[in-house]
Amino acid sequence: MTDTIKIRSLNDSFRQILVFGGTVLLTPGVTSLPIERQAQLLELVRKFDRFTLGNDPHGEHDFGSIELDATRYFFRLDYYDETGRFASPDPADPTVTQRVMTIMRADEY
Repeated sequence: MTDTIKIRSLNDSFRQILVFGGTVLLTPGVTSLPIERQAQLLELVRKFDRFTLGNDPHGEHDFGSIELDATRYFFRLDYYDETGRFASPDPADPTVTQRVMTIMRADEY
């Protein structure tokens, strides 16, 4: 299995489950939404499957764009080392990588 396929699989698993393998950060534009809308947005992120060359040029499923109530939102995944201070030495290796997914309004990017 190539590193890209491993990274994609790890990213998809984390994004779909949202509890194992990393941390989810919500920006103020997301946390200011009513809790019901936040839940809807998280569900849209979990189910997102419209990856294209335009939004996923490296094939890692680490970025997506979603619309909710006529507002555009992004999610992106970043890879940190175990301490969360530096870039991961190998994003394909979950034993040395902490995934951080940030969900934000597009105008917060």
